[in-house]
Amino acid sequence: MSTTPVPATGADLDVHVYDTTLRDGAQQEGMNLSVGDKLAIAALLDELGVGFIEGGWPGAIPKDTEFFQRVEKEMELRHAVLAAFGATRKPGTRPHDDPQVRALVDSQAPVVTLVAKSDIRHVERALRTTAEENLAMIADTVGYLRDAGRRVFVDAEHFFDGYRFDPSYAVRAVTTAFEAGAEVVALCDTNGGMLPSWVHEIVAAVRAETDGRLGIHAHNDSGCAVANSIAAVEAGAAHVQGCVNGYGERTGNAELLSVVANLELKTGRELLPGQGLSEITRIAHAISELTNIAPFARQPYIGASAFAHKAGLHASAIRIDPDLYQHVDPRAVGNDMRMLVSDMAGRASIELKGRELGFDLSGRGDLLARVTNRVKDAEANGYTYDAADASFELLLREEMDGSRPRYFEVESWRAIVEHTAHRGEVNSEATVKLRTGDRRTVSTGEGNGPVNALDHALRQALAVTYPEIEDFELIDYKVRLLDSSHGTDAITRVLIEMTDGEHTWNTVGVGPNILEASWEALVDSITYGLLHRGVEPA
Repeated sequence: MSTTPVPATGADLDVHVYDTTLRDGAQQEGMNLSVGDKLAIAALLDELGVGFIEGGWPGAIPKDTEFFQRVEKEMELRHAVLAAFGATRKPGTRPHDDPQVRALVDSQAPVVTLVAKSDIRHVERALRTTAEENLAMIADTVGYLRDAGRRVFVDAEHFFDGYRFDPSYAVRAVTTAFEAGAEVVALCDTNGGMLPSWVHEIVAAVRAETDGRLGIHAHNDSGCAVANSIAAVEAGAAHVQGCVNGYGERTGNAELLSVVANLELKTGRELLPGQGLSEITRIAHAISELTNIAPFARQPYIGASAFAHKAGLHASAIRIDPDLYQHVDPRAVGNDMRMLVSDMAGRASIELKGRELGFDLSGRGDLLARVTNRVKDAEANGYTYDAADASFELLLREEMDGSRPRYFEVESWRAIVEHTAHRGEVNSEATVKLRTGDRRTVSTGEGNGPVNALDHALRQALAVTYPEIEDFELIDYKVRLLDSSHGTDAITRVLIEMTDGEHTWNTVGVGPNILEASWEALVDSITYGLLHRGVEPA
């Protein structure tokens, strides 16, 4: 592992970006990262260009100890510096006698971040020690680690709550850390209850007491973590901590990429080297795959809906100038503008959506009117196209060309669910009869439920004629009852997401029951997939 960053890395910029996804973020309910997951996420964070990656707590958590051992052997960080997290020595001991402090040195991480108490109430009630002993614990541990050749950062835990209770002691904890040799002291809103004006006032007050580099570590319990982080920087902090995608326990940590984007794009500060900002959408989604937590579509800057426009009024203005309804250029953060087609759509929305899909509809008023009216009629009957671009494209092609591509003609399909009471088994079977060109095929498939059986039967029926279908995989399936007051007699809408390993697409089906709705969405999905593979109908 290289421990010396090259010039112009994130660690050299005026404002440090310190990522704690692998430690604080991993404390999120339901998240369980393997060591391999952590290594892969660390590589993505380094690629992004963050200044520091907090890898975990060696000596306290076995997986974190293993992570640092493997990083040393397997990774060479190009932009980021690795940090190990731990606590100050225990009361009444010496640093070299504390096994967890020694484990921080043994981790070989060039930076050690110590959590230290700065709220006198926590010192006396949680640590059960004196105010002076706590300050000695900070000074002794920082000095020991500096003597061991480590850069030392200190997280002043519960700082803001502690400052509001006893500002003198909270500031003493900060100045003690700096005097002992700490390079950074991050002021922590550990309970996440601060407001931006409070944070700004307190950071400015601490800034007046010391010229050391102050940082901010904000939790999101009040919904203000990003705003609090920005307020801290504006008040003089030069080190921001947070987690990608806002991971973390309770309501999460400050969403680090929103903090970075706001500070770079709105205040002109540089936090990521090179073109790092333009990669945040891709990196965030890649990390979502590794954590197995679906991306939040409405996440600022990087969410799928961050630059998605639905209302016709917006579309009319965007057609003239996209900046009229967008606070930044989505390309600056690696995202893209999307037009959503819905019953709110006017002709401008349809025209822009067509352009997004590769069709020039300008000057085709009659076509735009037909498509607009058809979309509105369809949505009145339960369809939705703002989450089903593939189905909308097939509809658009049908209005443009008079018909959609026909890769097969269905004679019939059926699905059967059999429950054997004496064995408690449930078996699902589906039969599909269709024609592809001159070939008639009857195919039967079994599956985990009738929809899965239909999917298998349809694929088997088409695979001989269209072998490309073997690459298609159904990866998401959503069902919604559109009028729940009708119970099991309600109209059903199904959304399907499919992939060929390189691209994904979404289709919609609506019917009086889940099978008919699913079948329509499946047929659309197969048709769209073959069309975009460039396959000609048999």
